[in-house]
Amino acid sequence: MTANIPESATYQGGCHCGAVRFQVVVDRHKADDCNCSICRKKGFLHLIVPQDKFTLLQGNKVLTTYTFNTGVAQHKFCRICGIHSFYIPRSHPESIDVNIRCLDGDVVTKFEIVPFDGANWEQNIHKLR
Repeated sequence: MTANIPESATYQGGCHCGAVRFQVVVDRHKADDCNCSICRKKGFLHLIVPQDKFTLLQGNKVLTTYTFNTGVAQHKFCRICGIHSFYIPRSHPESIDVNIRCLDGDVVTKFEIVPFDGANWEQNIHKLR
């Protein structure tokens, strides 16, 4: 459980070196902790938002994309520092998935963190939709 979950808030965040900066409007403070191979290695805590709730403020030219498997997910990362602060997820290709660990300040405690069994993605994807 979390200490304090606000109803709606706007956050800024970015990569480690500061080349990539974004803003996100959060209406639901729930993040998924996926155990699939890539999320486990990246430590990604997923906040999926509609594209109109996400604004890339700077860094488009330093972003690069990694894809694998089906190629639907577009894993964006800063080519300078390597941090994956957001991406386009396979589960919601019309949305943006923000890593709440990349939000400014110590805001993780404002989110409800829910485990997601992404290691068995096909059997569990319905839980994200």
